[in-house]
Amino acid sequence: MIDEKKIQEGIRLILEGIGEDVNRPGLIETPQRISNMYKEIYGGMDEDVSVHLQKTFPAINNELVLEKDITFYSTCEHHLLPFYGKAHIAYIPDEKVVGLSKLARTVDVFARRAQIQEQMTAQIGDAIMTHLKPKGVMVIVQAEHMCMTMRGIKKPGSQTMTYVCRGDFENNPTLQQMVFQMVKE
Repeated sequence: MIDEKKIQEGIRLILEGIGEDVNRPGLIETPQRISNMYKEIYGGMDEDVSVHLQKTFPAINNELVLEKDITFYSTCEHHLLPFYGKAHIAYIPDEKVVGLSKLARTVDVFARRAQIQEQMTAQIGDAIMTHLKPKGVMVIVQAEHMCMTMRGIKKPGSQTMTYVCRGDFENNPTLQQMVFQMVKE
């Protein structure tokens, strides 16, 4: 659960810590605005991903489903700065599929937490394997990290790519390459 009072107290301390006057007109409501924002951007903390992957539809003889270019925004747990980009999910149904919007919702559940991209990628794949039970899943995530862009090494435009393979994708380089090619198109 989000503790708005603690967030507001923390923001006031940060503002004071950087030398700001927390009572100046532009900052008076900032702690409340930040706590409201945190409820939104960290809303996946208490969300159960299984809710989104429960409703399925029969689908016989499907070889591959790919939902690509799912935009997401997340927060790096190391610096509490955003990372954002696209997720691509490919899976091989086992006689059932899930609505395409549910794949995007699955990405959102895990993106709306403080964490690292590598873990988020694995969480998405594992959730789909656990709750949808396909023959296999491959998740590719590409993102720009503000901790690389605006601080530290300062390399705007650099992209981090992660992927995980589960089930039929794990030991099948041909299938993996097919997904990589489909994502590039």
